[in-house]
Amino acid sequence: MIPAIEPNREVMREAARRGFATATDLADYLVRKGIAFRDSHEIVGKAVALGIEKKKDLSDMSLAELRQFSDQIDEDVFEVLTLEGSVSARDHIGGTAPDQVRAAVKRGRDALR
Repeated sequence: MIPAIEPNREVMREAARRGFATATDLADYLVRKGIAFRDSHEIVGKAVALGIEKKKDLSDMSLAELRQFSDQIDEDVFEVLTLEGSVSARDHIGGTAPDQVRAAVKRGRDALR
C-alpha cells in the first residue's frame, strides 16, 4: 500500500501552512525583540483570535493588522511566518532545520551499518 502512495505536495504544503502553525514562531520573534514570553503569548493569542475572526492565517495578515497588537512587529516578521522560516528556526539536535534532519538521517544510517 505505501509504495503506491503519491503525495500531493501542493495540497500538503497548503495544509501545513494553515491552522496557525507559525504562532509559536511569532511568539519567539517577539521574545527576540525583548518582549517577555507571557506578553508575547498574549499578543499572539490576540493575533490568532483576529485571524479566526477574519479567516486569515498569520502569514496572510497585513503588517498593520499584526502591528495593532505590538509596535515591535516589523516587516521582517514575514520571514518567520513561513513554513521554511518555521522549520529552519529549529536548528538544534532533534530540530526540524534541514541541516539537523540531514544529520539525523546520517546518524540513523550509520547506526544501521
